[in-house]
Amino acid sequence: MKVFRFGLRTRLLIAFALVSAFTGAAVAAGSYLQLRDLVLTAAQDKMVSRFRTDIEREVVLDHSPSHAELAELADRLKAVVVFADDHADGNGITFQDVPSHLLGEVRLLRKTMVQRVVDDDGHAYAFVGATLGQGHGADPGVQFYRRHDFEDQRDVIARFPNAALLLVLVSLLPAFALALIAARGVLRPVRALRAGVRRVADGELDTRLTASGTDELADLVRTFNTMAAELERTVEELRRMDERSRRFVADVSHELRTPLTAMTAVVDALDEEPLTGDTSIAAGMVSTETRKLRTLVEDLIEISRFDAGVAALRTEPVDLPTLVAATLAARGWTDLVEVDLPVELVCQVDRRRIDVVLANLVSNAFRHGATPVTVELRSTADEVVVVVADSGPGLPEDVSPHVFERFYKADSARGRSDGSGLGLAIAWENVRLHGGSMETGNVPDSGARFTVRLPRDRP
Repeated sequence: MKVFRFGLRTRLLIAFALVSAFTGAAVAAGSYLQLRDLVLTAAQDKMVSRFRTDIEREVVLDHSPSHAELAELADRLKAVVVFADDHADGNGITFQDVPSHLLGEVRLLRKTMVQRVVDDDGHAYAFVGATLGQGHGADPGVQFYRRHDFEDQRDVIARFPNAALLLVLVSLLPAFALALIAARGVLRPVRALRAGVRRVADGELDTRLTASGTDELADLVRTFNTMAAELERTVEELRRMDERSRRFVADVSHELRTPLTAMTAVVDALDEEPLTGDTSIAAGMVSTETRKLRTLVEDLIEISRFDAGVAALRTEPVDLPTLVAATLAARGWTDLVEVDLPVELVCQVDRRRIDVVLANLVSNAFRHGATPVTVELRSTADEVVVVVADSGPGLPEDVSPHVFERFYKADSARGRSDGSGLGLAIAWENVRLHGGSMETGNVPDSGARFTVRLPRDRP
């Protein structure tokens, strides 16, 4: 089912129109009922007064009337005249036309009574009943019944609904005008608030709005200003903390570089010494941990360059198949990796950084996947695509979005590994520096797959 969605202005106009129409209809209906009762009551009172006047003027009886006298009275009064068990009809109405309820009430109460009647054709009229004299005992005396039509009153009353409808329609015009004015007053601060929220979402945290008045909208604007100020303060504080932490990591890394260089030289010398026994084992552990520490420090320094925005890209025309082969050969992986390379594919890239990307991806495949590891290189008109895949268990769905985060470990129970935890993050930064992208996935029925896309037209 199609659902119509209206803006706030339209909804306000509709609400005003409905309220105005409902109020106008209710007032018109009440006025119609009250006016109709007034018209009928006035006509009814006039009718009763005239009937009583006619009876008092035309009827003089000091004895029990005969049927002939009843007929004469019925003709003169244009009414039904009843006395005891006898009656005479007049003016086209008969005794049977008189409502039985009215007959009973007049006989019982012995006073002038009125009963309104609407026939099957919708014609409205009234019967008036009156008595002459008080009668004796159960005898109510002579009774008179006259019928009066309400045709004139009905025509007058019939014009009321049309007039009321016209008034309701006319009243909608000022209601719409008032609704537009009210909607403008409500929408102006709402629009300003929406624009302010968008500016904050775009990073303009110093956005503030002017609050005028003391209503709920003004309170909402003040709340927005408070929220924006607190958000700006928090973000600024986080930026300072992040900057301090990055500077600390960069300073520590640079400070560790010099002693690590000396330590590396020492362990290299120890590696060349013919040591035996526990001394050889201890020297080997020191050598391994020193090289890991040196790798970590170098990776931290590289990351600090990316964070500081000083990582330079030195591009040159590079034959990528040759670069892939050289990267694998330099690390002794030539016989361990299956490659699918074109004969020649020259692209404008930074040779050193692409070598780092390939080395990190292949190293990650060996470390966390399983052989065979494959490297595929292909190109399109717009980009060069490098795919590194392994035959391991693949990446879990909850791990894939985080593999490029720094120091991310899929298994929190795994405290240390051979890597620094920065390899994939550095690879991602290098690809981004080339204007490319890197994505992860799984090969169907096989392991993880990392896809690097580099633009071909980068100058």
